[in-house]
Amino acid sequence: MALRFRQLQAFHAIFETGTVTGAAEQLGISQPGISNLLAQLERQTRLKLFERTKGRLQPTPVADVLFREVDTVVRGLDHVGQAIHDLQNKQAGQLQVAAPHLLSFGFMPGEIARFAETRPDLLISFQSQYSSKIQEWVMAGLFEIGVCEMPVYHDTLAREVFHFETLAVLPKDHELARYPRLTPELLDSQPFIVMGPEHMTHRRTREAFESRNAGWRPQIHTHLSENLLSFVKQGMGVALIDPFTVHFDKEPGYVTRPFEPAIMLDLALITSRNRPLTPVAQTFLAQLRDSLAAFAAKTHRNGV
Repeated sequence: MALRFRQLQAFHAIFETGTVTGAAEQLGISQPGISNLLAQLERQTRLKLFERTKGRLQPTPVADVLFREVDTVVRGLDHVGQAIHDLQNKQAGQLQVAAPHLLSFGFMPGEIARFAETRPDLLISFQSQYSSKIQEWVMAGLFEIGVCEMPVYHDTLAREVFHFETLAVLPKDHELARYPRLTPELLDSQPFIVMGPEHMTHRRTREAFESRNAGWRPQIHTHLSENLLSFVKQGMGVALIDPFTVHFDKEPGYVTRPFEPAIMLDLALITSRNRPLTPVAQTFLAQLRDSLAAFAAKTHRNGV
């Protein structure tokens, strides 16, 4: 089956934006052109990829599967085009970094800004994504440096692991806020907001409660630490949240307490074993390594 890259690119853009209009703006081609490319792709593959609902295109289940396969290919060619542009314009350097969402609302922007202060011509490519996708991107060469949650699934990725202690987070007027430190016994049968069952903090929290014969009552499951904190602020329960999300959130509505036994979040700083790092990446990697280590030490010592 001879699929054209432009068809896949149009499908990718529609999936991301949810509309033909948004895809046309993203790719710089006409709306009829986008519609035609999608129709060609559906005809050639004999797959129904979208359903129209209230003016938006909703991906079908098969579109979800196809997007995961297409995503790396489309981003990869975009990356090649950017590299060619950089070479043509003799850019002074490029920093390519990917990190999970929990680092993307304060920590990583701060690190990148500090690094760029003395490098005014630096071209920066930063993306936040789920950890499994970050590992794929670094393996494929789309990003030189990645930070991801453990485990690291591929032997071709070099890794340095850092451990961060989560904090118990409660609504500001919660009755248990009077305690300086919280335990499974104190939180017995309290409604919890938790990450999905596959997440390390979910598993470790469950084991901590079971080991103390305390009742753990997950009430809300979500997949972003920012969502955990938002639900806590709404008074819907308590949560154990990574120190980055708490440290960089400046809004009121909650209090934090240390939790015993400590529930750790493990992050890995990853690079490809198969590609040498550029000088820019080597320098930023050293800065990022030091900053992650310092943040881990600070939060273990003082809390956030």
